[in-house]
Amino acid sequence: MAAGDVLRPLRQVVVEQRNGPELVTLLGLGAAVAAVLLIGLGLGWLVDWLVGTLPAFTMVGLALGIVGAGVYIYTKFTKFLKE
Repeated sequence: MAAGDVLRPLRQVVVEQRNGPELVTLLGLGAAVAAVLLIGLGLGWLVDWLVGTLPAFTMVGLALGIVGAGVYIYTKFTKFLKE
């Protein structure tokens, strides 16, 4: 019995278990979430800097960034679960 014959059933199991998103998709999702959070935080900080109310709008921007990231993740994963 050759070594390839022993590993063949194991390879089939590994291939069958790959029903999740690809690594590139998950990396893109992480980058998009980070970008949404940083944009919200940055815009909040900018408004605070212009108005002089640090950290009020920074916290609002961060909260909006967190909500935006959550909505983005939810829409991406519901799209994935429908496939």
